[in-house]
Amino acid sequence: MSTDQKIALVTGATRGIGLETVRQLAQANIVTLLAGRDATRTKAAADSLKAEGLTVEPIVLDVTRPDSIEHAVAEVQSRFGKLDILVNNAGIMVEDPSKPPSQQSLKAWRETFDTNLFAVVEVTNAFLPLLRKAPAARIVNVSSQLGSFGLHVDPASAIYNFKIPAYNASKSALNAWTIHLAYELRDTPIKVNAIHPGYVKTEMNGGHGEIDIPTGAKSSVGMALIDADGPTGSFTYLGKTLPW
Repeated sequence: MSTDQKIALVTGATRGIGLETVRQLAQANIVTLLAGRDATRTKAAADSLKAEGLTVEPIVLDVTRPDSIEHAVAEVQSRFGKLDILVNNAGIMVEDPSKPPSQQSLKAWRETFDTNLFAVVEVTNAFLPLLRKAPAARIVNVSSQLGSFGLHVDPASAIYNFKIPAYNASKSALNAWTIHLAYELRDTPIKVNAIHPGYVKTEMNGGHGEIDIPTGAKSSVGMALIDADGPTGSFTYLGKTLPW
């Protein structure tokens, strides 16, 4: 495979927004690695997109397991020698929305941060050497407007009454990580941005939502494909800047 081709990797990509992000990146003529925890499900998801004529390859990656991250990095290194795009899409919401913030379990807090923050940091740091080998790599962190302090303290905002504390705080922390990494890489061609996919009709949302899954993937794909004049250290939804 030509090293001139762009290589992308999307975590948590066997269904929903992640799967659609893989589809749209592959439709943009990017060799896209569809990452998932379960080998069988990951291969089946990749095969479904291959059947559409897209260049998609499965890669097993459990973002919460250091050994799995290490193996995935070694595989990308061996096969491609670089990584042009990393979309940190994997995320969970395990809290009980019927309970107030003070009654959410500490177990839920820890599980949420393990996947939504710590795994993103570990995966990104592990792939950073390969991202540095690309001419102008892009890192996209799938956050949420639920991580916005500005919206949470505004009684007029749509999310003012939606307090799922561990999930929301994990996305606030993810936004902070985005800012810090973008600052570190500010003098390189690498751009790091956070996006809000929208209120998407996915399994995580119980099928509820305001937009469909293809629209929900557009923010990630848009930031993955920005040119040299594009932003870094930003938090956006379909190109519109959101309040931190």
